[in-house]
Amino acid sequence: MTTNEVRQVASADFPTRWGRFRIYGFRGEFATSEEGMNGCRVEEAVALVMGEVDLGVPLVRIHSQCLTGDVFHSLRCDCRQQLEMALAMIGEEAAGILIYEQQEGRGIGLMAKLQAYELQDSGLDTVEANERLGFKADHREFTLPAEILKLLGVTRVRLLSNNPDKVESLERAGVKVVERVPCEVTPSPHAEEYLKTKKEKLGHLFGSR
Repeated sequence: MTTNEVRQVASADFPTRWGRFRIYGFRGEFATSEEGMNGCRVEEAVALVMGEVDLGVPLVRIHSQCLTGDVFHSLRCDCRQQLEMALAMIGEEAAGILIYEQQEGRGIGLMAKLQAYELQDSGLDTVEANERLGFKADHREFTLPAEILKLLGVTRVRLLSNNPDKVESLERAGVKVVERVPCEVTPSPHAEEYLKTKKEKLGHLFGSR
């Protein structure tokens, strides 16, 4: 039987405007089985680590890559705002971890995400658009972040997230979520429907909505 393997492939000093981090690169290989065929799924992620995270219960953010939001400042989502909020909060505490996963468009990839944008322009919401393209509402898996945390010596976290699936995934993998810390930002008017769909169809938790 093929076993899952996650390993660290790089580590470097990483100064940012929120403070000095250590950046780690990780690669995971996970056994898959589709239609009776055994295979292997390869995922990569980076972890930005500040402080002695293995000594307490650190603040942790698992952030999925969003080129349109994180890089181009798109107003269709709240991704960049959440990313910067997380880094700022970790900087204020002088300890914490941000794991940045390559799971663009809730795991469907960049080109499919842009196709979903096109469908949204015609009136579909984010879930309907993904499903029209033949995908699940959310294709992401959070096995890799859990294994990264354990490699960093962390098995208890305060998770900065509105997504209950992330909490459940970490718990299943043996990482205790001591507290779910809301990651709510003031959205652009362009993101109102996006956030409404997150709440109503994906079960995301918003105290202010």
